[in-house]
Amino acid sequence: MIKQIDRVMGDLKKQVSEFKKRGGTDCICAGVVGINQAAYTVGYEGDRAYKTDGKANRHPIQEAAEAERRLRAEVEPLYDEFVVLRYSATNDEPFSFAWANREDTTRNYGASLLRICREYDKRFR
Repeated sequence: MIKQIDRVMGDLKKQVSEFKKRGGTDCICAGVVGINQAAYTVGYEGDRAYKTDGKANRHPIQEAAEAERRLRAEVEPLYDEFVVLRYSATNDEPFSFAWANREDTTRNYGASLLRICREYDKRFR
């Protein structure tokens, strides 16, 4: 995850720049990112599949806090609204998925939608 974070942050920065270029300064920019917090995962690179081992290939849970810290520090300030969705997925059969905390996810996502609606009212009504 961390080895890809610079690319992800660069993509998010370019995207907000594109929003503002095409939508003008009044556009509302919302970013939504998911951060895997699984105890392990299976990675795929070309034909090669590998399971994280916690050492050379760190588990998502070992990198989740640092990934979120960097996203919040470097990307979140560029957006009007920025949502982090924490989940657990192993990318391994049977391909299970679960929210890290379903109640928090529901509450935070709902609150984000309300803030976006209020921002819309401020700017356009």
